[in-house]
Amino acid sequence: MSAPARSPQALHDTIAGGIGESPLRPDGTLKVRGEFAYSSDLWHEDMLWGATLRSPHPHARIVRLDVSRALAQPGVHAVLTHEDVPGENVYGLKYQDTPALAEDLVRYQGEPIAILAADHPEIARQALKEIVVEYDVLEPITDPERAAHDDTLPKLHPGGNLVRHQRIVKGDPTATAEVVVSGVYEIGMQDQAFLGPESGLAVPAEDGGVDLYLATQWLHVDQRQTAKALGLPLDKVRLTLSGVGGAFGGREDLSMQIHSCMLALRTGRPVKMSYNRLESFFGHVHRHPAKMYYEHGATRDGKLVYVRAKLYFDGGAYASKTPVVVGNGTTLSVGPYDVPNAHIEGWGVYTNNPTCGAMRGLGAVQPTYAYESQMDKLAAALGMDPAELRIRNALSEGSTVVTGQVVDFPAPVAELVQRVRDLPLPPEPTGDRDIRELPGGASNTTHGEGVVRGVGYGVTIKNISYAEGLDDYSTARVRLEVLGGEPVAMVHTAAAEVGQGLVTLQQQIARTELGVTRVSVHPADTSVGDAGSSSASRQTYVTGGAVRNACRAVADAVCARLGVSSEGMSLTGGKVVAADGEVVADLAELLGDTAIEETREFHHRPTYPLDPETGQGDAHVQYGFSAHRAVVDVDLDLGLVKVVQLDCAQDVGKAMNPDAVVAQIQGGSAQGLGLAVMEEILVEDGKVRNPSFTDYLIPTILDMPPMRVDVLERPDPHAPYGVRGVGEPPTISATPAIANAIRAATGLELPRVPIRPEHITGVRP
Repeated sequence: MSAPARSPQALHDTIAGGIGESPLRPDGTLKVRGEFAYSSDLWHEDMLWGATLRSPHPHARIVRLDVSRALAQPGVHAVLTHEDVPGENVYGLKYQDTPALAEDLVRYQGEPIAILAADHPEIARQALKEIVVEYDVLEPITDPERAAHDDTLPKLHPGGNLVRHQRIVKGDPTATAEVVVSGVYEIGMQDQAFLGPESGLAVPAEDGGVDLYLATQWLHVDQRQTAKALGLPLDKVRLTLSGVGGAFGGREDLSMQIHSCMLALRTGRPVKMSYNRLESFFGHVHRHPAKMYYEHGATRDGKLVYVRAKLYFDGGAYASKTPVVVGNGTTLSVGPYDVPNAHIEGWGVYTNNPTCGAMRGLGAVQPTYAYESQMDKLAAALGMDPAELRIRNALSEGSTVVTGQVVDFPAPVAELVQRVRDLPLPPEPTGDRDIRELPGGASNTTHGEGVVRGVGYGVTIKNISYAEGLDDYSTARVRLEVLGGEPVAMVHTAAAEVGQGLVTLQQQIARTELGVTRVSVHPADTSVGDAGSSSASRQTYVTGGAVRNACRAVADAVCARLGVSSEGMSLTGGKVVAADGEVVADLAELLGDTAIEETREFHHRPTYPLDPETGQGDAHVQYGFSAHRAVVDVDLDLGLVKVVQLDCAQDVGKAMNPDAVVAQIQGGSAQGLGLAVMEEILVEDGKVRNPSFTDYLIPTILDMPPMRVDVLERPDPHAPYGVRGVGEPPTISATPAIANAIRAATGLELPRVPIRPEHITGVRP
């Protein structure tokens, strides 16, 4: 339909559970009761269990590989190596550089070398011990900064150790300023820590293909990579989404997809693979650690003059999303601020550390921590309130970002900072506080001696959707028919529901556009067109746009059946209604025993590659903005931190589902808190020291403080319904807010996150 007779806001007033409301999630009750079926619950009557042998070394040559003893074990049906890969033994999201099974070289600890299938998971685990591998252990490359520049180091890949180098030059790169501050900042390796480990079930089909049921973020890219490795056409490799127990970027790369399908095709039986927690730490990518050199120059009245920065991202053994991290990191490197002059360089490199790829806030988390640390340092040098400095330099609609792109949509950065600054602070601590409210108080380690309070701010800019010229789109199929005497809509996309509420959102859009109450969502699979990944805060934008387009095509077809123009018509309450409110037809009567089905794509407006020398170009389709204010108590003697309050203001364009929006902001803030004070994969000489939830700590409900969430709705005129991606910005701005609050409390430099007790006390445990 070319134009609805009434706005979506007006429509949802008459349709329960439409846009702008917060209907009950169809999976919510099942998850709360523990009855939801996740991919690890998949079962087939005659299935085998798959298992993977992984390298204990971060860098080594495989001298000898003998699987004969494992294959001879009772209950073992197949043992496969790289020689058994039917197609091409290489895959990758951006660069084709990752072997499905290692050939002559392993480049990180945990790299898959062999796979097997057995009658029982314990038989499979024991059989792995019978595989003989002899290694020539090599010295690992672990320093990303050295890997970027030292040509004397061994080349981990044929093209060398550099994945991508990007330069951004705006204005005068040699500009000078009255007040200058500089710093060197580091950020540790964070894990997505999703609660549902990698799992799936591959079932061989009669046509020689395979059906794979799994938890993933992007069905079609998995299909393309898996089919290539199997040497099969796409239509012989069919994927269906199973219940996903969290993702946050960690399911964009392949894990068990190729392996389970290889075993199923070799044995002719279904094969299930399900990682335990230890294997999961080695089976997926992590957030890129980074080292960043920054210099900010400003006038004495607090106006930014220039930013200069060098950013080093450790990509680990394989490229994964490192090219995108470098692109995002450099283009977002100066933050949501108006900076007339900049010279930025970013490097993403190969090392023998664990492979790093997508994680919530891809490429923006690292520089945001650095530039927000710099903004506080600059405020101190100027004797200015940190919030006021940010407001004074905030981007706004019409501003030009560091790549020269004009912000042609609302950018209420100053308002976000003002709003979060003006939220009520918690009561000042008094002498009669319950010790359980103090850092370490619950374990009676302190009675308040040496506890100080600090307040800090963090503000971010994050690109929404894919960038740099990629044709980012989604596909939706919508069917309207009569069931049980009333019109019912069916929505079918390949978009992955990973916990963000996308199934509910698709229902809301269909209810609003088609004026029906009953909407079902078909399981996501590869029988419908590509929807892209559930990442980059993009699905509400692009899949929401595709569902809207398909619904409007259905509405057009309804009007065509009536022989009337769709102009001025709307579908409301199961009726076709004219602009003057006259009911033209009853949908159930009009459809009868027939159905109307339409498939449509949605492509956002184009983006463009960056100039390789200057980094100038309209690289991004949209930006999201958020601001946090953190209040912390710090025990100076013990080095313990308690986040007392963590408030957020965020512009979401249009709150399609207000409850889900707030939940996304709360959840994202929790991940940002984790990175600030506890979450880090500890890697020593290329080896992971803490691959468990015993030693890799994530925030619990006891660590999360009260949150006030202030949601702004400043519609983007270029986006469906004016939406702006929600999921990533709160993760990004929470970390620097907490770090800055700890600095304010302690007066310490604290140039690294996560901030550990020894960073505060100066005493290692």
